[in-house]
Amino acid sequence: MNSMQPVMPWCLGPRYPHWTDLLRDGTRIMIRPITKLDAVKERVFVETLSPQTRRFRFLGQVARPSSELITQFTDIDYNHDVAFAAVEPGDAEEKFLGVSRYGTTHGGTSCECAVTVLDAWHHKGLGTLLMKHLIEVAKARGILCMFSIDAIDNVEMAELAKYLGFTRRVDRNDPRQVVHSLWLQS
Repeated sequence: MNSMQPVMPWCLGPRYPHWTDLLRDGTRIMIRPITKLDAVKERVFVETLSPQTRRFRFLGQVARPSSELITQFTDIDYNHDVAFAAVEPGDAEEKFLGVSRYGTTHGGTSCECAVTVLDAWHHKGLGTLLMKHLIEVAKARGILCMFSIDAIDNVEMAELAKYLGFTRRVDRNDPRQVVHSLWLQS
């Protein structure tokens, strides 16, 4: 997988970088920030997910996204949260192929992350690219720990987390879930 440097450095404030990457099969994709103008794209993305993928993403709690959830996912406070979408360059509609995001905890030293990819785009390296860019941003912002809470039977997330260096433990509050954690700063 190739990755180009971000178009804009982080020091420019609310203008966030775009990356152009190649997937394992040679497909070129662009990863860009999500904005509040993306509400319809986000809704279509979530509604297009298979029931299994939606269950893994929302731990079974969302069958159909509410307007409030779509607003939460697209009206991003980029001082504390980050959200990226993968799209095909040149696609006039910019259909979301995958999304990654994190939200910082109250102290701002850790963040909860999530990554979701349309079923047709699984096993191409898209989730890995989305997570690598998310980790890069979190490190640059001084976040110490990134974590995700996942269904214990989400094998693809377990494999991705292991590949990226996350540790795994059963969630103390719910044995049907696991917590993947990654320390970002040495």
